[in-house]
Amino acid sequence: MENKTFTISVYSENNVGLLNRISGIFLKRHINILSLNVSESEIENVSRFIIVVDTTEKWVQNIVGQIEKQIEVIKAFYHIDEETIFLENALFKIQSNLLFDEREIQNIIKESHSEIVTVARDFFVISKSGQRNEIEALYDKLKPFGIMQFVRSGRISVSKEKMEISSLLETLSNQ
Repeated sequence: MENKTFTISVYSENNVGLLNRISGIFLKRHINILSLNVSESEIENVSRFIIVVDTTEKWVQNIVGQIEKQIEVIKAFYHIDEETIFLENALFKIQSNLLFDEREIQNIIKESHSEIVTVARDFFVISKSGQRNEIEALYDKLKPFGIMQFVRSGRISVSKEKMEISSLLETLSNQ
């Protein structure tokens, strides 16, 4: 089996220590987490972990099975990239004089569909949402001008197909 990029979605109660136990599952198998994001989900009082890994389908099936054994976990799913819609977000902090002195920076911002989120005396901040390769391309274009700070979020993702988590929770609450 060949390695692929998988997005694992984990729906769980929001309990202390769960993130540590989930990351331990990957550590035991020597699988690197490429991206991790935890947020509220569409279901009240339920958190959603989005974990991105590069591994085989056999390993991701094993990992999802182990994650689901955690008592706080309601359900875990995995998808390949073609089955999801996903984005990352990035912020770039640049010296403010460049915004006015280097016309090319304004062109880069416009062409990359980025936006300026703040301008201060000493710096300005550009925000970019998109796929990882789009953010990396913007980084490469801005790097020669000097990036003061850079940060990129983990992947956020929704599946193209309906996920049965809401139906599952309705069934559990009716019992």
